[in-house]
Amino acid sequence: MGDLLFLAHRSPFPPDRGDKTRAYNVLKYLSAGKRVHLLAFADDRRDLDSDGLMPFTASRKVLWRGKSRVVATLEALAQGKAASLTAFDSAKMRTAVAEVLAREAIDAIYVFSGQMAQYVPADTAARVIMDFCDMDSLKFADYAKGARGPMRWLMAREATKLMTFEAETAKRVDASLFVSAAEAELFRQKTGAANVTAVENGIDTDFFDPAAAFDKIAESAPLIVFTGQMDYRPNVEAVTWFARDILPTIRAAHADVRFAIVGRNPTADVSALASDAVLVTGEVADVRGWLAAAACVVAPLKIARGIQNKVLEAMAMARPVVASGPAAEGIDHGGAILAGEGVDDITQAVIALLGDTERAAELGRQARAQVRKRYGWAARLAPLDALIGCTPAVRDAA
Repeated sequence: MGDLLFLAHRSPFPPDRGDKTRAYNVLKYLSAGKRVHLLAFADDRRDLDSDGLMPFTASRKVLWRGKSRVVATLEALAQGKAASLTAFDSAKMRTAVAEVLAREAIDAIYVFSGQMAQYVPADTAARVIMDFCDMDSLKFADYAKGARGPMRWLMAREATKLMTFEAETAKRVDASLFVSAAEAELFRQKTGAANVTAVENGIDTDFFDPAAAFDKIAESAPLIVFTGQMDYRPNVEAVTWFARDILPTIRAAHADVRFAIVGRNPTADVSALASDAVLVTGEVADVRGWLAAAACVVAPLKIARGIQNKVLEAMAMARPVVASGPAAEGIDHGGAILAGEGVDDITQAVIALLGDTERAAELGRQARAQVRKRYGWAARLAPLDALIGCTPAVRDAA
């Protein structure tokens, strides 16, 4: 069967946000053909409890990561590195990696997120798979475009440092993974790397099913719903833009509609959006109730890389979705979601769906059918067998 070291920048359990959902499902999939040893960080105290990963791991250790952004930035400037790397630099993690490699017969290393590549020994004989997910360097380049003063310089510096690191990492691993073919091709163009492939995100369509059992939301007003981690900058910018620049026009046509921002850790800026027209829920026990209650789900992200889990979840729940171009890019939706580039496109798309419930319902049905056909986790992750050195026969016998 063989042993695999799984390095993750954030504990995969509980799988309650996009990156953790991907990591959880990848780890679970790989555990059918490998003995998995997990080493991960936590930046939420609840994530220190990894018992939920017991069925899929031979060993596991989750380390607390409490380094502040200020300290990470100062270290980055002093060391000439990207702050994204110094933020995750830990002597305890290096020791933990060395201990696992010395103790176990590791023949493969799966690195989840670029920040963890710094822990892969240069002389390892193990097969190394680098799951970048997205190009973080280009995300920071996008940040730089919208920043001013010193922050513009810091974001541009981060983008440059990360691009160099990403390119160097790709040269020393056996395969580099991205969540969409478009992102993989962009990485090839930017870095010249050849060992690049797309392994797309999937969705659990049994869990995200409008017919499943979950608590319903009692809300009489039509809801426009956004879901996501609400201290994540692209999400904060998306809901702020929607609430301030798009929602007023929608409410002029549909006065009773409310915008629900659903997700944990809302920043002060997000909380300040709360009003009679905007509901900020904070963390919810189950997002499905809110998705099921939505007349329309929106994903108006100006900055988005790869495949957005929030969009797949809404589609699986048979909800009509209006997304920005960046949020829709990479998703093979077959025309089941509406994509718009600017304020007018998104506004008119939402107004049209609110005014035509039959069309909205039909788009929702099409969306769920497309997700079931295209985005089951097992089908999406099947390419990992060859990449990691686990044949289907070994997996079936596990």
